[in-house]
Amino acid sequence: MALKIIDYGTKEYQQMVKLREDILRKPLGFTFTPGELEAERDNMLIAAFEDDRILGCCMLVEEKPGIIRLRQMAVLNDLQGKGIGRALMQFAENIARDHGYKTITMHARKHAVGFYEKVGYKIKGNEFTEVSIPHLVMEKQL
Repeated sequence: MALKIIDYGTKEYQQMVKLREDILRKPLGFTFTPGELEAERDNMLIAAFEDDRILGCCMLVEEKPGIIRLRQMAVLNDLQGKGIGRALMQFAENIARDHGYKTITMHARKHAVGFYEKVGYKIKGNEFTEVSIPHLVMEKQL
């Protein structure tokens, strides 16, 4: 498995968009708008590949100096629980640390909180609804 930063607009990015659409959006009845995708242009886009096949992805977006937000974490359904998410998280944390960030934050889907707790994230605040489902703010000090 290869973990890498990918460039916006490339073939790899198109695979990333499809993966996120299939895993995160379609089950909720949503699709990406052109404006949402355009807003990703300056994000750090991270993906795991086996040969040319995307296995999982996430992105990092600066919230403010010292704090970066993890977004759009997705792993192919048939590969969840196989260590791909954990590897993506470690890779993203290393990138964030290398760029001088001290904290990673996220809006975690409630059903995924257990996974994030296992890799060291803590719940901050109360449950809220985003994209029609329950979420919790979580963070980790780097």
